[in-house]
Amino acid sequence: QVQLVESGGGLVQAGGSLRLSCAASGRPFSSLTIGWFRQAPGKEREFVAAISRGIPRTTYADSVKGRFTISRDNAKDTVYLQMNSLKPEDTAVYYCAGTIRLSASSLGEYAYWGQGTQVTVSS
Repeated sequence: QVQLVESGGGLVQAGGSLRLSCAASGRPFSSLTIGWFRQAPGKEREFVAAISRGIPRTTYADSVKGRFTISRDNAKDTVYLQMNSLKPEDTAVYYCAGTIRLSASSLGEYAYWGQGTQVTVSS
């Protein structure tokens, strides 16, 4: 059993920064690939970024590339999403998710999900 808990969401102005955290428990953290997804009101949940287990490789959605950075600290059982140059269209509930797959960017590939944290970017 795996439990994921997000934190760090909040309200920021456009152009600002925010760092989200995803803490995991229930199995060796280093054995999980961790992804971030987001869902805005009335929209489908979409992929944001992922970092693989093993040798860390990162993947980003085109909409956040160059602005967001995903990283992991296995010693702290935590994955981070540093979000810079935030835009109003980044407003959404952000979820972290886990999978034993080496690399994954689709919803159906993730078996474990956190409860979500709200990110609101004002204009």
